[in-house]
Amino acid sequence: MSHSSMRNNRRIFRKCKRRKQNRERRAPRLNCGGAVFNASNIHYEIGEKVQAVNCGGIGAIHQMVGKVGLADDIDEALHLLKIHMPYHESDHVLNIAYNVLAGGMRLEDMELRRNDEAYLSALDDERTPDPTTAGDFTRRFSVSDIETLMDAINTTRQRVWQRCSGDLINEAFIDVDGTIAGTLGRCKHGMDISYKGIWGYHPLIVSLANTKEILFMENRPGNVASHQGAAKWIDKAIVLVTGRIAMVRTKSASAM
Repeated sequence: MSHSSMRNNRRIFRKCKRRKQNRERRAPRLNCGGAVFNASNIHYEIGEKVQAVNCGGIGAIHQMVGKVGLADDIDEALHLLKIHMPYHESDHVLNIAYNVLAGGMRLEDMELRRNDEAYLSALDDERTPDPTTAGDFTRRFSVSDIETLMDAINTTRQRVWQRCSGDLINEAFIDVDGTIAGTLGRCKHGMDISYKGIWGYHPLIVSLANTKEILFMENRPGNVASHQGAAKWIDKAIVLVTGRIAMVRTKSASAM
């Protein structure tokens, strides 16, 4: 930012501060004779050339997905659809992920996204799957399909690690823990009451503590012990990060 721009910004901030102080001086006092909130001088206009979206970074996220090849890895590994009219497996997976990034909490919130012109323009897309189509896609998953999806994501992750400098991870710390995830519904498959009295799930999360990346996750009923089923995922996480550590040590040795 140039010095002239900084001076102009400071001038604008000072004017805003003065207007705020003037408002406080004119503020009505005790027994002012009417409601304080009036809003009688508000006019709304719609700009034809201006579009706004509450998740402006979604376009940058999608560009990153394309650059690292995540969508291609998902489509290559995951096969749940017999035909693609027009959506591929990666479209459905990314649609669910982007819905969360945009502030959605349920599949129904996708309806807001697919009717938002600015959101569609950010993704350079004509349409996105509606909640019903997304729900049908999620019901196609088996346990093995979920593991396949995680492996596909980790394939992309390893490629990203290879592009990073050798100093990123010299020693990996794998964090394994369960977390209580309460839900609002009472008719969802696999739910139970945790030891804290919370009705919901108790997912197991295996992450790389160095970078806070979630490597694997398994959803479990709310009443299971934290360590249940952890051994399998610890072994897979060790295999996943061992290649990265070996690569770092090889680069370090060749640099000496």
